[in-house]
Amino acid sequence: MNVALIIAGGSGHRMGQDIPKQFINVYDKPVLIYTLEGFQRHPLIDAIELVCIDGWHDVVWAYAKQFGIDKLKWIVPGGNSGQESIRNGVYGLEDKCGEDDIVIIHDGIRPLVDASVLSDVIETCRKYGNGVTSMPYNEQIFVKDDEISTVKYIPRETLRRVQTPQAYKFGKLDWAYHKAFAEGIGIKGSSYTNTMMVELGERLYFAAGSDKNIKLTTKDDLEMFKAYLKMDKDNWLK
Repeated sequence: MNVALIIAGGSGHRMGQDIPKQFINVYDKPVLIYTLEGFQRHPLIDAIELVCIDGWHDVVWAYAKQFGIDKLKWIVPGGNSGQESIRNGVYGLEDKCGEDDIVIIHDGIRPLVDASVLSDVIETCRKYGNGVTSMPYNEQIFVKDDEISTVKYIPRETLRRVQTPQAYKFGKLDWAYHKAFAEGIGIKGSSYTNTMMVELGERLYFAAGSDKNIKLTTKDDLEMFKAYLKMDKDNWLK
């Protein structure tokens, strides 16, 4: 079984909106529904679990019915941080997933995940036990020597930037979150599942990524998302 674990527990203050950014309407559809539709359409996804901010669960069930998201099976509450939200989702699958089932973790505010990206991350996980969506890094990276200067850079050929979706065998994922939260490893600040796994001594395997797979954090990101949607619509009409 392949289960999508969608994280939509954030409040989205940086977007400057009155509602969480995953529920902002774009062309009469919430951002979160665009995300869920990508998983709904994919033939390898068997079920969806959503980690959702409190107070919005009933709204999500109503949207799922309206937009035909029948793979959505479970909604669990979010936590006080991204890692707590993912942990809640993982623990919520303990009576639903077997050791070798694949869990695909994805940000609810990345609404443009390609089918090919999903296929590759699942296949990578099947082969190696995990798969993390990644892209080459095309800018030069320098290390600060002080606040105004540097004498050191990191060759960009050695770097990959990692996004979601990320796929993990459930047994290892569940073990990792229990250990990490029991011992305080890889759960603070901007930590995510991938960084936590590395801190726990696990090797990660790269899967294919996409430049379209943007994360909607600011108003500029939202405008870029609208532009992608318009471009896709114009191409479809041609």
